[in-house]
Amino acid sequence: MRRTFLATVAVVTLGASSLAQAANELTLGVIAGTTGAGADISWRFSDRWGVSARYTGGLSWSGDFDDDDIEYTGDIDLRAGALTLDYYPFSGGFFLTAGVMLPDMEANATGRPRDGMTYEFEGNTYTAAQVGEVRGTVTLADSVQPYAGVGYRKSHRNGFGFFGEFGVMATNIDVSLSTSNDYESVDAQFHDDLRAEERRIKDDIDKLPFYPVALIGLTYTF
Repeated sequence: MRRTFLATVAVVTLGASSLAQAANELTLGVIAGTTGAGADISWRFSDRWGVSARYTGGLSWSGDFDDDDIEYTGDIDLRAGALTLDYYPFSGGFFLTAGVMLPDMEANATGRPRDGMTYEFEGNTYTAAQVGEVRGTVTLADSVQPYAGVGYRKSHRNGFGFFGEFGVMATNIDVSLSTSNDYESVDAQFHDDLRAEERRIKDDIDKLPFYPVALIGLTYTF
């Protein structure tokens, strides 16, 4: 019984000591970059190891682009969370990081024929009156994706510091096209041509299988 009590006291004492030390290695930051703006929190539990979590979002923009004889107008929304394990090889601010990201990156677009009258898919011509508008959703990345990068975080000293990180996240491209007149459910040939257009767009985007993640920010270590 006495040994059990002493062992329990030792574990509690060590745990309290570890928590006290960890409190001096907790870093909070405000960050912004290619996935939006948000917050970062890091717990450096030893000289060389730490864990981090962050969330960024609110990055969106609109634009126009042409695809053969179709003019698209669209907007892109980006947001992502991340959970990573950080390794500080020199016990300073430089670190290597790996983990997972939880992205929600999607583009929505509306297409109309450039001449205002006809579309052409796979060599077949369809009128604007038949098809209406072409509506598309392009998913760049969602669900859970692997992530790796390098960075600098001043978590080895108390006070304000600079944060910077660059990495790459895997993407999982998906393209979905439909029409405002639901013409794909009426014309079997058009249905096949529209699915072929989806695959062509996906193949074009899939040439970049990674999304670059670049972030900078200001941190404070307690």
